[in-house]
Amino acid sequence: MEPTFEEHIQERAVLVGLNAACFRKDQTATDETLEELEALLETAGGFCTGKILQNRHTPDSHSFIGEGKALEVKMLVEATASTMVVFDNELSPGNIRALEEIIGVTVLDRSALILDIFAQRAKTREGRLQVELAQYKYLLPRLSGMGASLSRQGGGIGTRGPGETKLESDRRHIRERIARLQEELEQVRQVRAVQRERRMKNSVPVVAIVGYTNAGKSTLLNHLTDAGIPANNRLFDTLDTTSRQLTVSDNLSVILTDTVGFIAKLPHHLVDAFRATLEELEYADLLLHVIDASDENREEHIAVVDRLIAQLAKPGTPVLQCYNKADLVDKTDIPIGADRVAISAKSGMGMDDLKRAIEAALGDKLYHVVLRLPYSMGGQVETLHNNAQVRSVDYTAEGIEIETIVDDILYGRLKEYVIREC
Repeated sequence: MEPTFEEHIQERAVLVGLNAACFRKDQTATDETLEELEALLETAGGFCTGKILQNRHTPDSHSFIGEGKALEVKMLVEATASTMVVFDNELSPGNIRALEEIIGVTVLDRSALILDIFAQRAKTREGRLQVELAQYKYLLPRLSGMGASLSRQGGGIGTRGPGETKLESDRRHIRERIARLQEELEQVRQVRAVQRERRMKNSVPVVAIVGYTNAGKSTLLNHLTDAGIPANNRLFDTLDTTSRQLTVSDNLSVILTDTVGFIAKLPHHLVDAFRATLEELEYADLLLHVIDASDENREEHIAVVDRLIAQLAKPGTPVLQCYNKADLVDKTDIPIGADRVAISAKSGMGMDDLKRAIEAALGDKLYHVVLRLPYSMGGQVETLHNNAQVRSVDYTAEGIEIETIVDDILYGRLKEYVIREC
């Protein structure tokens, strides 16, 4: 079949995966992970011309999939007029070089493809800094194996002279750039720390939205807070963190924070680079784990997110599972329980249930009251500012009137000064 015009102007790629018996589950390729790789390729603007899944006990030390299978890939590349090959596994510099020599076109691995998508998606300065840092961390150990076009070596790999000097210059430049990027991201982290300290001082709980990429996190944030984030049906549509205030009930307001979507085999240097963003998870009071209820690989994707939550969030942080797109599946397909809620971020179904679940998950009962304190208790004003949500303070002839939202402990301590419950 002749390719369409749209296919002609896209990068055409053969997708290859190795399912090796010696690999961990998160290293190996399967039909399902190749399907996800195809979705990643389409997100990056490419077109899949064919897929090959190779089964071996161990990877070939030279060509990863073995020379015979590499020649099979070469034939498919030529038959489909493809311009590149993308592997579902992570490749070493030597693997990339050997495969490019055999196949004759550019070879990328899954990490490089994800980095390319991140580079396209990042819009804010912080997002671009994080992507650039991840790209350089990915590039540095691969520099000597990625050919003359990258390292611009005149004399070839492993030789001394101008080429080797240039390679060392490139390495030094990249290390210096990594150091500068890390310094700039540390400044971002410090700004976040100040903002976080201010929120903690005002006793505003932080609720972080997490989930597999394309589960509907941005759609949920938009529905709850009118954040106006573009929410499209594509992977990694949101890279830049957005925070908005949400009034959960008369007694509770929270800061709702969107985060970058997770994915199976997420490159570790991406997790490291996005730590300035992902550390919001470490300080969150509650995590909303958004799950695509209609996803065929739902349980596997839940497991991926749970592993990353365990890695990034502080131990003991409560997690509320939000089964999104619940209007697309049978109700019996969704598990029910105290820490689970069925919603549709698109239609608004289940939003009241979600708010009630958020309030319940954040623990102690809160009281919205107006206090009238005698001036002799003026020190309590600072205590309330530090440990409660203070709405207003008014110094009257009768005393200090404070509208505030307090927890059980403060309510019990100041109950006799309550003049009105709101």
